Amino acid sequence: MRKAPIVTGQCAQVLTLIRQYQPLPSFVLTADHAIPEAAARVHDLRAKGYHVITQIVPEVEFRGRIRRNVALYSLGVPEWPSPDFLAGERRQ
Repeated sequence: MRKAPIVTGQCAQVLTLIRQYQPLPSFVLTADHAIPEAAARVHDLRAKGYHVITQIVPEVEFRGRIRRNVALYSLGVPEWPSPDFLAGERRQ
């Protein structure tokens, strides 16, 4: 069995925060943790095989304001590899 890849920097921070607070709203990463490109970091995690699930919620109240079309991030089970991630390696 293969081990999950090591992640560093903002990707590691995003992964830790999702694990800790899932489901984690995208704007919390930006507003509370100074990660301006949260969606890009989630994309990077998926590219490494992490099973990050995105749910779009039509409305969420945050700090007294309504936010629309908010992404909520959580980890699937197993969190790595995501379904079919390693299948691509077998075909090559």
